[in-house]
Amino acid sequence: MVGGTILLSVQLAWGSAIIEGERMQPVQANKGMVVTSHFLATESALEVLRQGGNAIDAAVTAAFSLAVTQPRSGNIGGGGFMLISSEQKNEITAIDYREKAPAKATTEMFLDDKGDADSHRSRYSHLAAGVPGTVAGLALALEKYGTISLQQAMAPAIKLAEKGFVVTPRLSDGLKATEERLKKWDSSRKIFYKEDGSYYQPGDVFIQKDLAATLKRISALGPKEFYEGKTAELLVSEMVRHGGLISMEDMINYQPVMRTPVHGTYRGYDIYSMSPPSSGGVHVVQILNILEAFPISAYGHNSAGSIHLMAEAMKRAYADRSHYLGDQDFVDVPLKELTSKAYAADLARQIDHDKATPSKNIAPGEPLSYESNETTHFSIVDQFGNAVSNTYTINFSYGSGIVVEGAGFLLNNEMDDFSAKPGVPNAYGLIGGEANKIEPGKRMLSSMSPTIVKHDGRNFLVTGSPGGSRIITTTLQVIMNVIDHGLNIQSAVTAPRVHHQWLPDEIHIEEGISPDTIDLLEEKGHKIVRKSSMGAIQSIMIKDRKMYGGADPRRSTSLAAGL
Repeated sequence: MVGGTILLSVQLAWGSAIIEGERMQPVQANKGMVVTSHFLATESALEVLRQGGNAIDAAVTAAFSLAVTQPRSGNIGGGGFMLISSEQKNEITAIDYREKAPAKATTEMFLDDKGDADSHRSRYSHLAAGVPGTVAGLALALEKYGTISLQQAMAPAIKLAEKGFVVTPRLSDGLKATEERLKKWDSSRKIFYKEDGSYYQPGDVFIQKDLAATLKRISALGPKEFYEGKTAELLVSEMVRHGGLISMEDMINYQPVMRTPVHGTYRGYDIYSMSPPSSGGVHVVQILNILEAFPISAYGHNSAGSIHLMAEAMKRAYADRSHYLGDQDFVDVPLKELTSKAYAADLARQIDHDKATPSKNIAPGEPLSYESNETTHFSIVDQFGNAVSNTYTINFSYGSGIVVEGAGFLLNNEMDDFSAKPGVPNAYGLIGGEANKIEPGKRMLSSMSPTIVKHDGRNFLVTGSPGGSRIITTTLQVIMNVIDHGLNIQSAVTAPRVHHQWLPDEIHIEEGISPDTIDLLEEKGHKIVRKSSMGAIQSIMIKDRKMYGGADPRRSTSLAAGL
């Protein structure tokens, strides 16, 4: 095995990675590669590959392991998206297991008596939870594309929950930072803090008996147990006690959906990413289409010229996101038009090389005349030509902060990703419109962007990130760092990042961008806001039949490892 917490030549400042000296080197392997945000999940998935399992087997194993070891974002109480590429079949498929609004949800359920959006109700109450999709989605992936049983895939997670694992500094610090929210609920307090209310410290063993029992039931009885059995009953009882909306009918009726991935091209590479209700894939492709009109590599990596063009392209894509994107089962999303080269060329012509366009002067475009949305991500590649890019979430770090009594897992607060009131920003500052309004049974818009890049018909890059509204731009920049600037995958992952989302009108810049570059951007009219870190992208590059893994040092528990 080759592996390690990839921290060579890197200085961490508030979680932000700064390259010092020579480029960081990625982990290399020939027979399989796993990159996740927690080393225990990486190790459990790698063991599956070692025993002859495929990337899908390893992905499901990793996802359940993360549900135990990384409760802030790994989950069985949330949902997400999985992209699967098979070189043998020459196909890429997408599984949408995003959460859904309960049947009793209403468009105005988060508005107060004055008609204003009530963020507490949409983020920190039982009303904030959408119907979870993770268990159904993972089970579907394993059934259709895996080779091992659900019992085998869940065994490492059950052991980690039942026997416990050593608390890391990141877990300890996270529980301290979220204390006020978690201790509000007895069900959460008794899981995440000691009997006397004190903290779990690094080196302590963290055991989750209720979660272990839940995982055992699912392992023995299948996903139906989560949606119709004792676990469903525990979740619905939690709703009844505290005024939540999820009913047994909502649980029974939940189904993941197979989707056609969004597809685009960029400088001879095929880009595949998640389709709506993710906005991520659409806008990764759209921004790349816009930037293809410019000689990005000639401007140089993270130069003022490159960042200026990236920010201008990002603004225009996020403006379109606010108007057109929603659950395509409910609204007509103009995917073909938004991702067309012709529309991108029109947007590119609007960009002034020397001056920033104020966001107030940018409105959602009119693409219809053209024909031609705390999260965790992992990437896995096997020796059989399969690749998996998976992003799933409970939204905020530790979701709503509410543990289902007796079941041991956290409720998501994904209902906040709907537009509670069109034109009013959500927790990530994203503006939404009618396309993303709350409707019963609807999936809320997401920025999650699991992505697979192919070159000459072969898997080339497997990537994706957490980060709320910054997921799209984080994923975008790793693709550009590799294709435009020729960085190795670890350098591409570690490099300082930038972000613009139209509103507010400012470029977020990580530490590590030159002060001279910032001065030049300000001269062009950009407002610069420095941020400690953005995203935590876990990526694999396959080149000349060799696999190279890059774990993001912005997460201290991240691990890339291979065979």
